[in-house]
Amino acid sequence: MKLTKYQLSAGQAGVARVEGDQLLPLDLTGGQYRSLAEILEADNPYEAAEFLTQEGERMPLASVTLLPPIDRQEVWAAGVTYKRSKTARMEESATSASCYDRVYVSPRPELFFKASPHRVAGHGQPLRIRKDSKWNVPEPELTLVLSSKLQLVGFTVGNDMSSRDIEGDNPLYLPQAKCYNQSCGLGPWITLPIGMPARHEIGIRLVIHRGGKLIYDGRTSVDHMARTFEDLIWWLGQDNSFPTGVFLLTGTGIVPEGNFTLAVDDLVEIKIDGVGTLLNPVVQG
Repeated sequence: MKLTKYQLSAGQAGVARVEGDQLLPLDLTGGQYRSLAEILEADNPYEAAEFLTQEGERMPLASVTLLPPIDRQEVWAAGVTYKRSKTARMEESATSASCYDRVYVSPRPELFFKASPHRVAGHGQPLRIRKDSKWNVPEPELTLVLSSKLQLVGFTVGNDMSSRDIEGDNPLYLPQAKCYNQSCGLGPWITLPIGMPARHEIGIRLVIHRGGKLIYDGRTSVDHMARTFEDLIWWLGQDNSFPTGVFLLTGTGIVPEGNFTLAVDDLVEIKIDGVGTLLNPVVQG
């Protein structure tokens, strides 16, 4: 089952199930569930969404604007979880290379705060490259949707936009390279675990278009991760709490070559098996 937030042309917003190219609106007027986040907090989100589905009501997916599937949750991210990302981070700076080499094999993963909800862009909304950076890349990541109890309740597509030259200049600049307005893409919806393929079958693809032409096409799979979801969730919860839930980007295994940087008006497309496709244009400043 896929759950999304949407907005009609007149401005009304809602929550719905996605079935093919149709939306089935959920009735949130009863008071028990007032948001997507509250549905995800239910003992059984699947049953809660089925109960809230309005009988006989459908609307074309193309007739609405999809909103980021986030309410008040924080967004965190894991780094250096794929061998390719370790190599790329080491290429950014000889000074910090040993740090990334060690964290790849360390019991403790790299975890960092990525975004608050107002910094998140949804499907079709623009993502930003920093004005003070000359080397910017998208990072396609399977994203775990966690309840306040840190239970895995869903999956979505994530784009961890990164300014590689800023981070490469000094690892202490990581927050500036990662966290800024429109630095994180999430969407187009949340797939509940019951609808996901086996983990080793989840493929991830990054496609970038420029001026109507394909300029990059890369693929990986979750099977290439060096860490498990459970390991990342366990470490995230150490001495930390998330009263409204949290999104956790699990790292990237697709990194464009060193001479590639995003440009204004590029179109970034991330496809993840079992979830869907997140599409974002690129802006600057």
